[in-house]
Amino acid sequence: MTGEQPEVGVGPWPGDPPDDPRYDPELLAAGDRRNVVDRYRYWRHEAVVADLDLRRHDFHVAIENWQHDFNIGTVVRNANAFLAAEVHIVGRRRWNRRGAMVTDRYQHVRHHETVGEFADWAARHGLPVVGIDNLPGSRPLETVTLPRRCILIFGQEGPGLSDAARLACDQLFSIAQYGSTRSINAGVASGIAMHAWIRAHAGPPPADPGPPVPGAAGRPAPGVGVGQPLESI
Repeated sequence: MTGEQPEVGVGPWPGDPPDDPRYDPELLAAGDRRNVVDRYRYWRHEAVVADLDLRRHDFHVAIENWQHDFNIGTVVRNANAFLAAEVHIVGRRRWNRRGAMVTDRYQHVRHHETVGEFADWAARHGLPVVGIDNLPGSRPLETVTLPRRCILIFGQEGPGLSDAARLACDQLFSIAQYGSTRSINAGVASGIAMHAWIRAHAGPPPADPGPPVPGAAGRPAPGVGVGQPLESI
């Protein structure tokens, strides 16, 4: 045991590069060590985003940002993993991207300066605002089905949803807890809530064929199956 961590991704493409506009010549030449699933190895950033756009889900995610909360990066990373339609940052425009692990590059991130601006946008697009917080009057998330089209909104670490955000919510749900802590952080709560939406409304994710292999007979071309409706997989 040397303690060395295995390299992530793939090295340079051996032989002649493939004739496919989705591939990035620089990645083909240097290798692809990005934090992406194998089906997107060597793909251009724009090609990955375009492919994800074909099958994004109907829920959005919003997070309040009044104190540069370190949880925002985790919320964005979760939104990418569960393929949210958009991420909405409510409050300060700048946020700590470190926890996102570059996944924000593959998400549509929209900024709203105030809760009122955010609520107006949601109303114009016919999206109910669903607050996730352990507040008096909140219904247990475990006992309900989240709306198919909605925006899940999360508050700051510590204070939770602001008063303005609570008033903007059409529904409020809490996450069951059994220990001594008063609350779980927004990053964890967001993953639980998004997965609740997935269990109610999404099918299985498309199979990942693995990284492309030059000259592999009978191997699916990179991206086969990507973009299909989840119901058809």
